[in-house]
Amino acid sequence: MGSFSIWHWLIVLVIVLLVFGRGKIPELMGDMAKGIKSFKKGMADDDDDTRTVEHRSDETVSPSKEKAGKS
Repeated sequence: MGSFSIWHWLIVLVIVLLVFGRGKIPELMGDMAKGIKSFKKGMADDDDDTRTVEHRSDETVSPSKEKAGKS
């Protein structure tokens, strides 16, 4: 009862083809592939734009300079 027979899969395939049509499924897969590629490109661009700030331990900020910067 847990697994489907070949007839179940054939009926599901026929229903999917009737609902979406033969040309629509490859078009949907192509759009999905374009979306994945643009997502990966966006993630790579974010990694390139990330900058780190190096702090030196010999620099100190006095309280008077801190208040002057907030004004």
